[in-house]
Amino acid sequence: MGWVSGLAIFFIIWWTVLFAVLPFGNRIPEGEDQLLGTQEGTPSNPRILRKAMITTIFAVIVFAAFYTVTEVIGFGFSDFPVFIPAPSA
Repeated sequence: MGWVSGLAIFFIIWWTVLFAVLPFGNRIPEGEDQLLGTQEGTPSNPRILRKAMITTIFAVIVFAAFYTVTEVIGFGFSDFPVFIPAPSA
């Protein structure tokens, strides 16, 4: 795997992990704490920078596992069993 492919795969893993991390720790204000002009479900303090750092840590761990399985161990798509037979000519 080249560095461009690795960077692209890390980018995909990072975004996937971000969407998994975003809902954790959100507190929705009730009553008077809600700001005017915002929706009811808008979190009062989303802590985006903290979630981005947590996402980066988890993404590095997932990418390291992916790299180990694919590059060090050598497991790839061709190692999966084929359930659908190839069409005959």
